[in-house]
Amino acid sequence: MIPGIAGRRALVTAAGRGIGRAIALTLAREGALVAVFSRTQGEIESLLDAMGGAAMGHYGRPFDFEKEGAAKTITAELSEKFGAIDIAVHNLGGTLDITDALCSVADWRRVWRLNIEIAIELNLQLVPPMRERQWGRIVHIASTASLENNGPVPYCTAKAALAAYTHSFGRVLAADGIVMSAVMPGVVLTDGGHWEKAMRERPEHVERYLAERCPSGRFGTPEEIDNMTAFLCSDWASFCQGALIPVDGGQIRGFAV
Repeated sequence: MIPGIAGRRALVTAAGRGIGRAIALTLAREGALVAVFSRTQGEIESLLDAMGGAAMGHYGRPFDFEKEGAAKTITAELSEKFGAIDIAVHNLGGTLDITDALCSVADWRRVWRLNIEIAIELNLQLVPPMRERQWGRIVHIASTASLENNGPVPYCTAKAALAAYTHSFGRVLAADGIVMSAVMPGVVLTDGGHWEKAMRERPEHVERYLAERCPSGRFGTPEEIDNMTAFLCSDWASFCQGALIPVDGGQIRGFAV
């Protein structure tokens, strides 16, 4: 068992599939009580069943965090029906298929909200109780795009801001027993994800991308991301305040991490 996870209450956003689902399953396996949310009823039901359901102390339902006021709504619900959150894993993110650097301000705001603003709003609710208890773990699932030009401009910008937020706020929280960190995955193959679709529709592009951009020559797996995330949720991460951890098969080319 990984120390410091058993008996804790954890929140995982965008947990219905892929990396989020893998993280939720690992935390549950390590003994955490896990609250999970995604937009899709069937995905949440499947995940809760895989974790052992409400009988094991887990909680979840469909929920859209993009709505205004979502953070206050869900934290109030969790306080009433689940308990105080000790571990938060912010897995929400994506390009929203917004690829034009000259897109509208409204589109910029959508990308910003999905990739950083929702996490900030949730942290505003979660951090004060963690400070009172002098223990907490907050992990943002960022991206290699947090550190280099690797994707659409709006997405890279938002992920870079998430890395800066994690590193700077992590220092602020260091004296409170709270460890805020970020995992930066490289290309990860997930069911229904971007790269699974690309393998079907543009196999030549996938082959070229792996050859030119990925020293390991392969995609990562959700399990390779969730293992590092679980470490950062544990007592083993007690000296990792503000840490930005690449899990990318050597994909990031820069020295500053």
